[in-house]
Amino acid sequence: MRFVLILASILCTLIAAPRARAEPVDLSLVLAVDASGSINHYRFELQKRGYVEAFRNPRVLRAIQSGMIGAIAVTMFQWTGPSLQREAVPWMVIRDAASAEAFARAIEDTPRLLYGGGTSVSGAIDRGVAVLASNPHEPARRVIDVSGDGENTSGRPARIARDEAVAKGIVINGLPILAVEPFLDRHYAEEVIGGEGAFMIATKDFENFGDAILRKLIAEIAELR
Repeated sequence: MRFVLILASILCTLIAAPRARAEPVDLSLVLAVDASGSINHYRFELQKRGYVEAFRNPRVLRAIQSGMIGAIAVTMFQWTGPSLQREAVPWMVIRDAASAEAFARAIEDTPRLLYGGGTSVSGAIDRGVAVLASNPHEPARRVIDVSGDGENTSGRPARIARDEAVAKGIVINGLPILAVEPFLDRHYAEEVIGGEGAFMIATKDFENFGDAILRKLIAEIAELR
């Protein structure tokens, strides 16, 4: 009986104990990176290198530090089919050069985790919504950044996933790569991006991906349009 009373006392103490406060950030940003079958090794490495160099660029850090809090939370996953997504980099807070370098290095050290399974932009959006729901930080804004080289061909329609995300107050931005589908930017404009201030930056090929992602990150972090 005494043991039961002690256990009950411990449980009450744990329940009454205040939870750790979520760290406030200006932005929680989910980077959804295409790893579908149309992305060969060379193209995937160009995408990866583009993100690494962007987070090592002092212009991105200045954009981060220009916010009210001066910090953002970022995570990255790779995506292909409707239920095929893998975390590449967990949530990390960037507020200074050291944390920006840590995030860049985490991307650099993470191998490709998926190699095919269709192209489901809707699946990527749905995963982004779930990732944001598990976000341990307290953001002023929530953004899913989808990059890819093909239209939604599997899973539910991208616009339905987009509309549901937007209804939750999430912004979806896009970076369509036009190397395979020259008019992919139309699909992204009509079916993918959404929410207040949503935008996209298209790039004609993978060789120019790095420049596009740099401009896009600066714009969405600092809310420049």
